[in-house]
Amino acid sequence: MDVPDDPRIAIDGGTRVLVVTGAGISAESGLATFRGAGGLWEGQRVEDVATPEGFATDPGLVWRFYSARRAAALAAQPNPAHLALAAVEGRLEDRFLLVTQNVDGLHRRAGSRRLIEIHGSLFRTRCSRCDLPPFADESLHESGAPGCERCAARGRRADLRPDIVWFGELLDSDHLRRVEAFAEEGPGERLVFVAVGTSGNVWPVAGFVDLAAAVGGETWLVNLEPAHNDWRFDRIVRGAAGEVLPVLLGVVG
Repeated sequence: MDVPDDPRIAIDGGTRVLVVTGAGISAESGLATFRGAGGLWEGQRVEDVATPEGFATDPGLVWRFYSARRAAALAAQPNPAHLALAAVEGRLEDRFLLVTQNVDGLHRRAGSRRLIEIHGSLFRTRCSRCDLPPFADESLHESGAPGCERCAARGRRADLRPDIVWFGELLDSDHLRRVEAFAEEGPGERLVFVAVGTSGNVWPVAGFVDLAAAVGGETWLVNLEPAHNDWRFDRIVRGAAGEVLPVLLGVVG
């Protein structure tokens, strides 16, 4: 159901807050949403730039695509919604957890630290072959895929790849366990779940609202447009996250 104008979420010393953010929150910073009409992802076929098979076929194309995304994300700035979430984290500390489906790094730049980047990060790179730990990387690899030095030292060739969870790849099971533990047994007697700027059709994240509801949590959706899982939420607020969240979370007003 929709809630009246100027809603507030009651957050006291016994409340823990679990937040999920999607592409809508970054769209307010000028970044394109992931999927467009016709199965395109920012003008490219998803199969070509966001799958292991696409990378194996043309790693140079994939790196040109992600280099452009890195450049766009670096040029963007966190908006009031990102800043509001960081402010609430500062107040709640370990009673707050933010899960983002976005890879643009804007939450970190806004100050969020109790953060799970569940689909990875544009600004980390890892090897496509060996167990080289992901490392920070803001470089624009527009001329082709860089090679892994660890593999080269072992006499084999391997390309580095963005540390992104592509279509067809599994999410980190440790991340999922951390979310479940926070929802079910985290500090605080009362759970509030807030989804922001999500399509509601990317699983298993779209099911986190059910996880919260199963433990008696209060569930809120903040979206400009209807989500595929609207009906799962207790309360829905239509509007731009940058306008709604600071008020909803008691950061301003």
